[in-house]
Amino acid sequence: MGNGAKAASKRDRKDDKGPKEAKSQLKVNQKAMDIQCQVCKSTFLKTTRAPALTEHAENKHKKTLKDCFPSFESS
Repeated sequence: MGNGAKAASKRDRKDDKGPKEAKSQLKVNQKAMDIQCQVCKSTFLKTTRAPALTEHAENKHKKTLKDCFPSFESS
């Protein structure tokens, strides 16, 4: 049996499994957006750290972190 037969049998086995299920992170990422700016209502991932939020507050609104994100607690 040559290598061509091996490849053909592998393709046949792969076809028997059927199409793969889509694995999208979009829904999971949307649920993880739980930090919200109180001024512009922009949402941020829960893993966003204080420096990025401070940068948003200062650059977009000329305010402090606590003004835009009063419920934010740095871990």
